Parts: sequence; C-alpha cells; structure tokens
Amino acid sequence: MTTKSRDERRVTRQRTPAIWQPGAEKPERTPVQQAVRGGARLKARGFSVLLVIALIGMLVFAFASDDFYVHSITVGGLRYMTANEIYAQTNVVGLHAFWIDPAAVRRDLLNSPTIADAQVIVGGPPDLLTILIVEREPALVWEQGGQADWIDVNGRVMRQREDRPELIRVQADDALTAPVETAVAVDIVAGALQLQTLLPAGTTLRYHPDLGLGYNDQRGWQVWVGTGTGMAEKLRILESIAADLNAQGIRAFEVNLVNPDAPHVATLRRGQ
Repeated sequence: MTTKSRDERRVTRQRTPAIWQPGAEKPERTPVQQAVRGGARLKARGFSVLLVIALIGMLVFAFASDDFYVHSITVGGLRYMTANEIYAQTNVVGLHAFWIDPAAVRRDLLNSPTIADAQVIVGGPPDLLTILIVEREPALVWEQGGQADWIDVNGRVMRQREDRPELIRVQADDALTAPVETAVAVDIVAGALQLQTLLPAGTTLRYHPDLGLGYNDQRGWQVWVGTGTGMAEKLRILESIAADLNAQGIRAFEVNLVNPDAPHVATLRRGQ
C-alpha cells in the first residue's frame, strides 16, 4: 500500500468541492458560462419586447378597424318580436366590442315586457354580439280603453302582436276608460284561465272592478263569478240555482256568485 506524501494530502484537501456546499465558497463562472447566461437573458428580453409590440399592434388594429364596432347583431329565439326591436333595446349601437357589458345589455333587454330572459354573448367579427331571447307567452287578450293587449300568466301586460283566436278575451267595464298599464292582478288571470276550460269555446268574459269576471250565460243571464280559483264550484252552484228557478217558473236576468256562500239572483217581474 502506497503512502501519500504530506504535500499530496495538502493538495487534495485544498481542491474545490464538485458540489457547492453551504458555507463553502461559490465557484466562479467562467467567461464562457457568463456569455451563455447573458445571451439567454437577451433572448428572453427580446422575446418579451416582441410580444408587447405584437399585443400593442393587435390593440391598435382592433380599435382602428370598423369590424369591431357594433352595427348589427345576431338574434335567436324570436317568435313575436323582431331583430330590429332587440337591436334598438340593447343600447350598443356603434359601441366597440371591448366596451360591451353583457350583464348591462341583458338588464336593458329585460325591461321589455315581452322578454322573459336573454343570453348575451360577445365575440369577434363578424358576430360581435349574439343575443338569445326567451319571450313571454300570452295567456289571454285584455280589451280596455279601446285597446287590446296580451296578458301572460303572471298578469304582465304585453303588446298584442298578432291575432290569437284561441286565447280567451276579457272586455273591461266601460268605466275603465284608460288602457291597462303594466299588469293585471294574478287572481283575475287565474280565474279567466279556469273559465276558459269550463265555458263553451269562444265565450268572451267581462271584467267589472267590483264584481270581477262575468259572462253572458246561454240562458240570457249575466253571471258574475268574481276572481281567483274555485270557478268550477261556482258554476255547479249556478246550475243548481237554474234548476230551482226553472222549477218555480222564475225568470232571472243576473246571477251574482262572487260570494258562493251567499249568491244573489236578480229576477224579472211576471209579465216581463
């Protein structure tokens, strides 16, 4: 076994460790290593500068190009309304696509009594703005003050857009001279829809602010039944009253069933 000399052992102990240990001196980089690292930094900075320039160019193009300004919209889901109506209600005419707030556009659209819901999608040319509409469905036709309007199941008033003969019609009392404004009470709508299923097809209802809903019975009577549900029970009571009047030979011209527990019958005098 060869014994190393004292000078050889001293040289071995003074060698720089292959792996840097905490507390040991960091090895100095060679000029080649420094040049490689500097070149990498320059490349990264150059790429970042090019990226920023490209983004700025894209922004300049987007704002300079007329293709990114709203001049038309794509609309889906329409049945009664027109695309021009939707376009007019969006308040985005001539607006740049970057400044469109979909939530604000949706709020503007929901101000229309005909629109139940709307989805607003902002994209790129050529379809900058796409709107999907859900319209309210009419439940009945309401005639008041010389004007006919549609009413939905929640009583909301909408403009009548076409003839729908299958919808039941309600004619308001002549005392109500102004057209109905924004809503009809839900219990009125509920009562009218129940009567539509119980009365002969084509029956026109009347509405009186104190007596509620009414109609001209086939016996020539004016029948008042109020509002709300329970119309089937009131019509059964009407038939019972009719049988009693017929058995007694009494002729009536009006039956009030607004309070079914206390019905009132207006009869004709004998000889009339």
